[in-house]
Amino acid sequence: MAGAIHATGLVKTFGDVRAVDGVDLDVPEGSVLGLLGPNGAGKTTMVRLLTTLLRPDAGTATVAGHDVVRDPDSVRLAIGLSGQFAAVDDRLTGRENLRMIGELYGLRSRPARRRADELLDRFDLAGAADRVSSTYSGGMRRRLDLACALVVRPSVMFLDEPSVGLDPTSRLLLWDAIEELVRQGTTLLLTTQYLEEADRLAQDLAVVDHGRIIARGTPHDLKARAGGRRIELVVSWSEQLDAAARLLTRLAGRTPDVDRPRATVSAPAEGGVQLLAEVVTALDAEGIEITDIGLRRPTLDEVFLALTENVSPGTGRAAVGVGAPSEKE
Repeated sequence: MAGAIHATGLVKTFGDVRAVDGVDLDVPEGSVLGLLGPNGAGKTTMVRLLTTLLRPDAGTATVAGHDVVRDPDSVRLAIGLSGQFAAVDDRLTGRENLRMIGELYGLRSRPARRRADELLDRFDLAGAADRVSSTYSGGMRRRLDLACALVVRPSVMFLDEPSVGLDPTSRLLLWDAIEELVRQGTTLLLTTQYLEEADRLAQDLAVVDHGRIIARGTPHDLKARAGGRRIELVVSWSEQLDAAARLLTRLAGRTPDVDRPRATVSAPAEGGVQLLAEVVTALDAEGIEITDIGLRRPTLDEVFLALTENVSPGTGRAAVGVGAPSEKE
């Protein structure tokens, strides 16, 4: 049985560019799929195809059981969407924007007002509720746009890089709201460049490059393929950088990465906390002064680079894909 989001052989081209290149995708009902990848990888084009904003050149797709080409109106009624840029009416107040969206989705006046008030409180906009949105800051407009996407509790939600431009407090408010929707059974497709966001919200991740899905798996699976945890230290004096690199080579058993402008040395840390303790002791014994040291997980860049390094020539497919490695975007 097809999932809440299902695509087969989805293609979209712009001139000579295949922005989406034969994507097969299935997202089970009530689950969260995170799409990761650099700018221009095809993530937003995929979202626009699945939300009926673009028509595919080839392939088929259904969302909430409705065909995106043959029955786009039913798709639009079933979904919520927040794109990369805030789409609010500058002539209306924050409260009026939310009430308008609610009434367009069929809410009566009183429930629409009540839902608007709930979202204004949730996104810390109550104090500006009756100001026209043209007077909002960029971050406030982004929060209002996200609130508009949550007015109704859709069966399928699409969020395209939702936390771009948000401060840490607003980002946490957004994550809480998304998690509540998922608990209520909403299926979510999320595009993001933040591994922390994908880590928290997505049970399943797909890494996208050149219009294809090159790897699929849980956050833990993909980070493990990027080398797991790393130990990273910053020396106080650049003259001690080479000595610190030799020490880390000896203890970690791997040639470390050296960033001279940042006076940083890092290497895979298979020994975890035990290795960290050994390195701290050795640094002290050799008189190497540091300003910072710690264990960290791979960044999104490291995950993406580790995966794309294993792409088979001429196919665009990654040898390290997990779960559904044959799926492409």
